[in-house]
Amino acid sequence: MREWLAAQAAGGFVTYDAGTQCYTLPNEQALALAVEDSPVYLPGAFQVVASVLRDEPRIAEAFRSGAGVGWHEHDPGLFEGTERFFRPNYAANLVSSWIPALQGVEGKLQAGARVADVGCGHGASTVLMAQAYPNSKFVGFDYHRPSVEHAWKAAAKAGVDDRVGFEVATAKGFPGTGYDFVAFFDCLHDMGDPAGAAAHVRKTLAPNGMWMIVEPFAHDRLEDNLNPVGRIFYSASTMVCTPASRAQEVGLALGAQAGEARMREVVTTGGFTYFRRAAETPFNLVFEARP
Repeated sequence: MREWLAAQAAGGFVTYDAGTQCYTLPNEQALALAVEDSPVYLPGAFQVVASVLRDEPRIAEAFRSGAGVGWHEHDPGLFEGTERFFRPNYAANLVSSWIPALQGVEGKLQAGARVADVGCGHGASTVLMAQAYPNSKFVGFDYHRPSVEHAWKAAAKAGVDDRVGFEVATAKGFPGTGYDFVAFFDCLHDMGDPAGAAAHVRKTLAPNGMWMIVEPFAHDRLEDNLNPVGRIFYSASTMVCTPASRAQEVGLALGAQAGEARMREVVTTGGFTYFRRAAETPFNLVFEARP
């Protein structure tokens, strides 16, 4: 422990008082490293990096073959790390700003709506919405069975499993119709056939239903993404997102920096006639689509 604390002090993560020989974690560092509900909590990102390093041989082979690497083929640390990385951002923005930015959606959720959360992973986004809108019913879909099993446990722990369910299903095949609200969180660009997924979403929506698509923030031109945020997302896209898409049918490989114009093209190709940017943060774009 002594050597570990000394390493953290040398790295600037904790402070050391020579007079008292005590170590302190400053508040600003605590927000990034120890407070899991903080919007700047970072350990999930470190966990993702560690997991993809374990996957390096498989990724290198995919570079040579072009065959891709499915989400389910990655080190299990990726699944937990991804949730820990994205959940604080969703907790900070989803209910407070993203959903209110959508036309007429918040009122429906408050009154009671049928909601599908597609590509739900460990269920963080599904649980957050269920906690905020107790009159609505939610079902999360993901093709990765271990993630779905984890999501059930997360819903039970949060006490919302009476109005939340999870099923193993793909974005092009999830069951049900008449959904008032369908949400995709940071996953459309990972899909092999995102336009096909869009077409399926359109079929499942109620007549006045609406689709929310949350994607990593990106400009349309590569040269405008050459910044610290782009550095993170292009790197993640290289190791996870693009290989995942290449491993599926079509294999469009949009990548995590697809940008608004390419997303609009995918959504309208899937049959939607209304598409707009509803909200944004430094890390996300939030789109609203209607039939």
